[in-house]
This record gives sequence, C-alpha cells and structure tokens, in this order.
Amino acid sequence: MSKPIIAIVGRPNVGKSTLFNRLVGGRRAIVDDLPGVTRDRNYATFIWLGREYILIDTGGFEPAAKEGLLAQVKEQAQVAVEEADLVLFMVDAKEGWTPSDAEIAQILRREACKPVLLVVNKVEGAQDELQAMDFYSLGFGKTVSISAEHGLGIGELLDEVATCLPERGPEVRPDEEVTVAVIGRPNVGKSSLINRILGERRVIVDAAPGTTRDAVDTPFVLKGKRYVLVDTAGIRAKGKLAFAVEKYSVIRALKSIERSAVAVLLLDATEGVTEQDARIASFAEEAGAGIVLAVNKWDLVERDKAVDAQFVLAIRAKLKYLDYAPILLISALTGRGVLNIFDYVDHIARERRKRIKTAEFNQMLERALAKNPPPAYKGRPVKIFYATQPEVDPPTFVFFTSDPDGVPFTYRRYLANQIREAFDFFGCPLRLYFRQRKG
Repeated sequence: MSKPIIAIVGRPNVGKSTLFNRLVGGRRAIVDDLPGVTRDRNYATFIWLGREYILIDTGGFEPAAKEGLLAQVKEQAQVAVEEADLVLFMVDAKEGWTPSDAEIAQILRREACKPVLLVVNKVEGAQDELQAMDFYSLGFGKTVSISAEHGLGIGELLDEVATCLPERGPEVRPDEEVTVAVIGRPNVGKSSLINRILGERRVIVDAAPGTTRDAVDTPFVLKGKRYVLVDTAGIRAKGKLAFAVEKYSVIRALKSIERSAVAVLLLDATEGVTEQDARIASFAEEAGAGIVLAVNKWDLVERDKAVDAQFVLAIRAKLKYLDYAPILLISALTGRGVLNIFDYVDHIARERRKRIKTAEFNQMLERALAKNPPPAYKGRPVKIFYATQPEVDPPTFVFFTSDPDGVPFTYRRYLANQIREAFDFFGCPLRLYFRQRKG
C-alpha cells in the first residue's frame, strides 16, 4: 500500500523544520532497519497509529520571489504541494497574521487540488490562542493549534491528518505481474528509456490508466511475461514548475517506488553519480524496492573493457550501500542493453518473494556467530539467540537478542552480508530488526 505524502509549507521561520523533526525524530526507535548511507534530505517516513506517512519539509515560501535562491525555494515548495496528498500550511501565532501568509493561502486555494490543513504553530498560552483565532480569516476552515518545539497539540494534529487521508485498500495486481518504476533525476533519459521499452517490436502494449490518481501505468508483455511500467518521467506541473530545482525530482519518484517491486534507477554516463542520484537511490533502498542501476547514454562514452570496469567501480564507491544492486550499461537511444534490464527484473522479483526456512536460517546464523561473535556492550556480552523471516517483499528478518541496542551498525552489516553469502537475495534490500527476547 502506498504511503501518503504530506508537505509542510509556509513562510520562513514559522517552525516547519521543528515540526518535521518532531514527527520523524523518533522514527528509528519504531522502525529499526539496516541503515544505508548518511542522508542529507528533506523527507522522511513517520508512523502514526500503525500507519506510515512520508513527510516533506520545504524551505521558507516567499510568494513575491522572482529570481535567485528565494525563487528556487518557492519553486521547490510549489512542486512539493503539487505532488503531496495533503498540505500542512504552517503559520506563526506569536508573529500573527502577515500579508505573506495571505498570499500563500491564495496560492494554495488556487493551485492545491488536495486537502490543506492550517497549522498554527507556537501556541503556548492563552494569548497565543487568541492570536491563533486571526488565522481563521485565511479561509481554510479547520485549524489546528500546536507548539512544535514543546510537542503541544501534536496528537490532535496527527488525528486530523488521519481524518484528511482515509486509508485506502492496497492495489491488487495479478501475482504474475511485476511492477517496474523507472526513476531518476531530470534529463537522464527516463522518457527515452520508456519509449524504447514500449517501442520494441517484441513488446505487446496495452496502455491503460492506473488506479493511482496521478500516475499512468502501462501494462505490457515481453517474451511472454507480464509487467506494469510505472511512468515517473517529468514533474507534473505547469509552466516553469516543470523546471523546478532537481532536488524535488525525488518527490515524483516517491509514490512510484512505493508501488513497485523493482526500481530501475537511471544514471547519466556523461555525469556519473550525483548527489541527487544518491538521494533517490537511498529512498528506493529504504522503501524496500528491488534496484537495478542502469547507466544510460553509454553510447556517448569512449569506452573499452577497462573503462567499463573503472566506471562500475566508481559507482560502487559512491553508492556503497547498494553493493547488492546490479549495474547495467545501456543506451536508450540505440537500444543497447535495454531489454537486458528485464532479465535482472525477473531475477530480483523472484528473490524478493523468497522465504528461508527458520531451521536453515538459524544454521547459517550459528555459523556466522561462531565465526564472528557480536562485540560486548557496556561490558557485557551480547547474545543473539535465534532469528526468523516473517515477511517477504522485501525480505525481512527478526533477530531475538539479549540487548537490541548492543548490536552496532557494523555487526548488522556483517549479518546482512552473511545472509547474502548464504542465500543471495540478488538486487534486494534486506530488512533486519532486532528484538529483545522475553523471558
């Protein structure tokens, strides 16, 4: 089931980042997955009443900005609004109503075709409550008063979020279909790749709108196998929003990754791996999608076997946490290697559904523990008693231990590598959770 996307917008210094940190700050205590890379990002996942949401923090929105950095920040915020399922419009009770708030409200009423929840921040006393009343004039109906810094009203806010975003049932796909999202930053060739895939004579295309409101899925058949191509090309926006700062191309990818079994991350051979590529890759890894790294525009590189090998090594060095993901050198323009993508997709889709028997898995665990025991924690040995695989898609493993906090990242990485060495899981991220054994 796709996670709803929530964007926080508002003018500078109203407390957007404080709210963002308040909501996502405890996330690792809830979902203790295997960390990937340190992420400099402005989006994260949080959980409320058992449901997951994606939260986007935006820069301060200056409605009058026409050029320079402020204009870029404005564009980022507008793209976030365009892609979100719910907008939290944040204002400052202590500063009170401002003309900028009124301008942003007008823009949201005109352009946001989704729910907008007005959030009055910094409400910490009776005087602030009176000040908050002024914001009803912005015309958004329901208003929630909070103090993001002190945690006041956060539960009420999240209850309203849940009301605005009623839970939908999961999309139902035939078991034999594999959903594939083509993701990547602008201008790496996503549209060219999609057109090349669907234009091949061996492919039978049956284009139809998907069940998700703002994406078009294309079912097709290749070599007798059924796929659904999730189109993420471009940012759906009018005018210059189509050229918004690349940082927010990740927002477009979020929804598509969430619905897909495999994500094909397209890289540009002429530019190598950029910071934005790494952001998108890290979200695909965290979302649990299988990953293929497809290096496009390889026809523009003067190459030989040595160059190919060096380029692959450079990608591995920059995306170390994706060492399990295959790398394919392709050209959407000439068709070189394009259909080979689906050999990888098929393999990864099978691996995502693979379940290891508990006895077999614990035999592997015993060998791994004997070869390299967990380090001591606070002067005491850490024991891992047993483990099991409760879920597939993606493969998920739960380890029962004497002290979950005592299992460091390096040792979790070691266990993940041991799992891959024993059972492969080609192209799949692994989810490792550590729980205290009771009794």
